[in-house]
Amino acid sequence: MLQSEWATCSMFKGNRMPKKSLSWIDVTVALWEGMVPWPDNSSLRITRTRDLEGGVDCRRMDAIPLSVSLGLSRVIAGRDTESIKPDELGEHRMQRGERILFKTVTHPGAAGHSSGRWKIEERKGSMINTIVILGASGDLTARFLFPAILRLHEDGNLPEDFRIVGIARNDWNTEKFRRHVEEKMAESTSRKASSSCEAIFANTEYHQSDVTDHDHLAQVLDSITDPVVVYLALPPSLFKPTVKTLAALKLPKGSKLVLEKPFGTDLASAQELNNLLHASFPERDVFRLDHFLGKQTVQNILGFRFTNRVFEPLWNSQHIERVEIIWDETLTASGRASFYDATGAVRDMIQNHLLQLLALIGMEPLHQLNERTLRDHKVEVLQAVRRLSPEEVVRQTVRGRYGHGTIDGQDIVSYTEEKDVDPKRKTETFAQVGLSIDNWRWAGVPFLLRTGKALGRDRREIAIRFKAVPHLAFGQQSQPKPNVLKIELNPERIGLSINVNEAGDLFDLDRIELDHTFKSTGLPPYSRLLLDVLEGDPMFSIRDDEAEESWRIVEPILTVWDKGGVPLAEYPAGSDGPADSDHAG
Repeated sequence: MLQSEWATCSMFKGNRMPKKSLSWIDVTVALWEGMVPWPDNSSLRITRTRDLEGGVDCRRMDAIPLSVSLGLSRVIAGRDTESIKPDELGEHRMQRGERILFKTVTHPGAAGHSSGRWKIEERKGSMINTIVILGASGDLTARFLFPAILRLHEDGNLPEDFRIVGIARNDWNTEKFRRHVEEKMAESTSRKASSSCEAIFANTEYHQSDVTDHDHLAQVLDSITDPVVVYLALPPSLFKPTVKTLAALKLPKGSKLVLEKPFGTDLASAQELNNLLHASFPERDVFRLDHFLGKQTVQNILGFRFTNRVFEPLWNSQHIERVEIIWDETLTASGRASFYDATGAVRDMIQNHLLQLLALIGMEPLHQLNERTLRDHKVEVLQAVRRLSPEEVVRQTVRGRYGHGTIDGQDIVSYTEEKDVDPKRKTETFAQVGLSIDNWRWAGVPFLLRTGKALGRDRREIAIRFKAVPHLAFGQQSQPKPNVLKIELNPERIGLSINVNEAGDLFDLDRIELDHTFKSTGLPPYSRLLLDVLEGDPMFSIRDDEAEESWRIVEPILTVWDKGGVPLAEYPAGSDGPADSDHAG
């Protein structure tokens, strides 16, 4: 029997080597059942991606010996290749940023084993070693990108010659840019100076330029001949002119273009942006990042759903009453009001983050975990989400805006009093939407998506509410509550509420929770997604049709709201939200 899974592999003879000296190779491996010895006693060790800690000892019991005829290529930082014979692997010490790519692997069979072919396909090539950040003077660079890069460096995931090129309009030199980034990082993180900071800043340069000006940008980028990652750390209004400029510059083949949400402001603008991107960049080289997809608990939805037989038979309308996807925050719009007032809760959260969670919860089982299959399945379920009629928008949605109130003893001004807010825009800070998925699995199950700012408590979770038992064997005096499965996103935790007999009385029921809190091991979301970009893996990037399908879902809602069809209710800061909203929890 063949089994397939994404795996991380390293090859060498029995030497235990520290993690930072290795570069893990992600490949698809079809594992032949049985153990076939290698003639030279070397071995191929396979473990799950990102589960590695410390070194690797190929003599351990979980090493998988193979009898193979092996052809390999060695690629260092995307440059020249050279052959490596199998018997040289034992002496070869892999360098940071190095990748070994499997070409063909055939095992001829051995005593007690039939011959066959092992399918080992390249998943990731050499890592790109240069990132160009457009709009590098903004908060995104200092608060998220540089900390993400530093973490990757600390964990040994970057090549030693990794280079950062910052470009913005500010009249700075490289030294002033470095100081700016260090100061902003100190304000937003507890990270202190380290050898990684010094190494990263030593390979950082800054250039003053208008990112939409072809001649200015060409002067900076003309010297770059190898593939680069170009990160648009820019306001969405600059995406289109910047993409046009980059298209005219003709970046080196294999370069990657990164955009952060929102991807457009409506369906038409998203389609226009996608058409512009496709005119010059292959879809595989475009990364639309949603940092929610880098969260450990979000990615764990895949393992939870598709590796536990106990849940999948219950994952349908026969057993589930409803699904809630909630992102409630005590945080106000202060400090982000300029961006938020032009965006609102639906565009900021529901159109991207929450619909991505809906897709992972609602999609059909995967036959194989790869970027094509995963994203195909997400698009399939988004296409099945019913577009609301104007009448359904009135019945099934709530919009609100916070007023004066108190949160944790602190007085909060109303949203309309925040700096850079235009009250005439009627921007919502609270949005609740009831959706349905029109397919066999989910027919009749409501999906409630809700997000709000300046609320009384932080609640960031997916709640799967199961139906009540069909018959009460304990009589009417004990009404068992339906089971609830909660996947909490911040902090990252999973819990299942169940009913048990209370001690001392068979007819009284007690409620207990089976739960697990995930430790903060592994990479944080931005580092995880940035590493995917550098290695050319788009699995957790938003594909063009995903972005467009999400706009098709929310656009009818926004249309009715813009016409005043649903009132903009005011709720006190520190409350549960508008009176008409669903407060279950």
